[in-house]
Parts: sequence; structure tokens; C-alpha cells
Amino acid sequence: MRKILLVATMTTVLAACQSTPEAEKPAGVEDRKPTATTPGGPSTGAVKPSTIGGDPLKDPSSVLSKRTIYFEFDRDDIKAEFIPVVEAHGKYLRDNRKAKMLIQGNADERGSREYNLALGQRRSDAIKKRLIVLGVTEVQIESVSLGEEKPACVDHDEGCWYKNRRGDMLYGGEF
Repeated sequence: MRKILLVATMTTVLAACQSTPEAEKPAGVEDRKPTATTPGGPSTGAVKPSTIGGDPLKDPSSVLSKRTIYFEFDRDDIKAEFIPVVEAHGKYLRDNRKAKMLIQGNADERGSREYNLALGQRRSDAIKKRLIVLGVTEVQIESVSLGEEKPACVDHDEGCWYKNRRGDMLYGGEF
């Protein structure tokens, strides 16, 4: 717990020292009309019922089994291809108010340790903010940065760096 508080404090201090604020992009408008082929429409983040004990979090065929959001180099905005995954988790958390989530922001090895901690925090906060916009309560979500300290891949090439630029979503009992 001390480690998490130390990282959070360092991240807050580093974020406060940022010289130029980033302009926020305006919110996009989604078309949520159902289509003939997809019940509920393509972007509703509908969660299919699980066939494994009724828990969609443990069903590999459920969108909720996807727990990683990948980011572009030096970016913290959620790519369009991952928005349906975040929306599905938002719906699950909204429908299960007792569920808790920890979002771990990560960065590749390039950049200073301090910079990567701040970038990892911005990434985890981007996912958290999106979930809150979707109706999840703030008490259900904690966002932290691991910087470059928990790589998914240790090679030194673009393919590996891509795997390390991520936000991992963990539910209570998984962290």
C-alpha cells in the first residue's frame, strides 16, 4: 500500500510540474441504433451471458475477458478499436455496483522512469475517466501507474514496446 501511495504522490507531483497542458478532445457522438444483425446495436458494449457458471468475467468468449487496452507511443488516448472493450466493462461495473476494478497503467522502457510513471498514470486515468462517463461510480475504480516496471515483453523492438504500452484492468480478487 505504501508503494502505491508513493507512486501516486510522485505522479501527482510530476503531473503538476507539466509545462504545457494538453487540450482535451471534444466528446464524440456515437450512433447507438440497433442493426438487423446485432441485437442491441454494434456499439452498446452488450455483455453476453456466460456459459461458465454464469460469470462473464471468466468466460473466454465474453468481451469481458479482454482486460488490456493498448496505446500508441507517447499517447494516452484510447484507440477506437478498444472503446467497445471499455464500454463492455463500463456496463458490467454499472450493473454490478459492488464490483471493484484496479487499472494499471504501463509504459515501454523508452523515456525516463519518472516520465514513464506519469505516462502510465495518464493512461490508467484515461480508462477510468471513460468508465466514469459511462456511469461507473468513482469508488469502484482505482487507477495506478506501474510505469515501465511490469513489462509484458522484454525484447527491445517495436512489437515488444507495443505490448508494454498498455492499461490492464483487474477486478477485485485479481489484485
